[in-house]
Amino acid sequence: MTKADLVAEIAQAAGLTKNEAEAVVNTVLGSIVEALQRGDKVELRGFGSFRLRIRKPRVGRNPKTGEKVHVPGKAVPYFKPGKELKEMLNPEEAGGETPATPAGEEP
Repeated sequence: MTKADLVAEIAQAAGLTKNEAEAVVNTVLGSIVEALQRGDKVELRGFGSFRLRIRKPRVGRNPKTGEKVHVPGKAVPYFKPGKELKEMLNPEEAGGETPATPAGEEP
């Protein structure tokens, strides 16, 4: 699903114009980014949480030359799915039916 697909679904479900739905999506995504930039975690109950993982600086190697290269530390966004989302995607573990196989994948 693309951002445009999400905007279209929200517009249809909420009875909004596509421009209004796009504003909603951009506001939600922007709020998540701003919270992560402040170092906060974002928790959406029943869906999951977004957090930052801080990677320490390290010494790596250039695979082509074998030369040592300094790799600076950085913050990496991380999504951890919530229990309810996991159960919806894997109902057999929760005692339900097996989910449909995604298109293009073998069972």
